[in-house]
Order: sequence, then C-alpha cells, then structure tokens
Amino acid sequence: MQHRILTYVYSNDTILQAGVSSQLHMRPEVRLVDESDVDSAEVAIVVADCFDDAVKRNLRALQRGGIPRTMLVLGVLDDTTVVDAAEAGVSGLVRRADAKADALIAQIRRVAAGGGVVPADLLGGLLDQVGRLQRQTLAPRGLHFSGLSEREIEVLRLVADGLDTSAIARQLCFSERTVKNVLHDVTTRLQLRNRSHAVAYAMREGLI
Repeated sequence: MQHRILTYVYSNDTILQAGVSSQLHMRPEVRLVDESDVDSAEVAIVVADCFDDAVKRNLRALQRGGIPRTMLVLGVLDDTTVVDAAEAGVSGLVRRADAKADALIAQIRRVAAGGGVVPADLLGGLLDQVGRLQRQTLAPRGLHFSGLSEREIEVLRLVADGLDTSAIARQLCFSERTVKNVLHDVTTRLQLRNRSHAVAYAMREGLI
C-alpha cells in the first residue's frame, strides 16, 4: 500500500486554507491532518497572500512543534521572498496560481523526500544572490559556503594526504600549535568527531 504523506494545511484566511485543502482532500498520495493531530504531520503548508510577519510567526510555531518540512503557497512570489523563505527554513515555494492538485502533490512528495521546490523563473535570481554573497561577503573573509576557510581546507587536504601535524606545520610554515588549533576549531565548530571525520566532511562537500 502506498504511503500517504501526512499533510497539514494552515492559513489565517479560512477561504485560502479551504481552497488548498480541497485540492488535496481526495488524493490518495496524502492524508490531511487537522489541528488536533498536527504533531503527526510530515509536511505543513502555509497559505497566504504574501510572506509577511504573520506567515513568519506561523512557520516558527509549526517548526517549533516538530514538523520536519514546511511549504509556502503564496499569491505573490519574488526573488526577495525566495531568500527570506530560505532563511525561515522553508523547503518549498509555490505560487497560488500554480497550486493545482497534480502540481501540489508532486511538490509535497519532493519536499517530504527531503528535496526543495522553487518556481523555475525565480532560480536565476536566487543563484545571482548566492553568487553575490560569495563574492562580496564570504570570499573577502576567506570563507566558503561550507563554513571552512582556505587555511582550514588546506590543512584538511594535507591530513587527507596522510601528513601528520609536524609535517603539515613544516609544509605550511605554521607552528604545530597552529595546525592543532585549526583542526580543533573545525571539528568543534562543525560538530565533527575527529580529524578523520573532518576530512570526510570536506571530501563530501567537494572541497578536497
């Protein structure tokens, strides 16, 4: 039997809530849950005209309640909304005009599986903003989106090559204490177990 994704739909506007709920009500892929059973939801959908303070409060309340994935169905979507929604931990964005049953089901399934949903016409703006952030904010500080600096990446690259602390210090013209501090900072900040775990993380992120 196909797993039905437990889905909670909420809006401050009962008409908007009813509109989206009606699209999903009879679909075998999802099972709508009401407020009394909201803790069981795998995906929560907040419906609104725009991404305002009320929507942010609703999202925070749902996320604090333990719902693992959230989506927004909005009347107005633009580049700024995409960034703000990402900062708020939203996994999916859908224009209300596109919130027909088949499209909603596809997007709910993608979000429930750990993916993300953004309207295709807004991806270009999102990529532009990410690029500006890297160039103007992170790069001047020697940082990457991974949270690692160039120096940290270089140390991990040498660890991956099998060098010990003293050899890394000689090659990079650092003191051994500096190398140890770099590795300690990386493992502590990223909550990694040890230097091997840090190397695995850097490899998984494509940094070394």
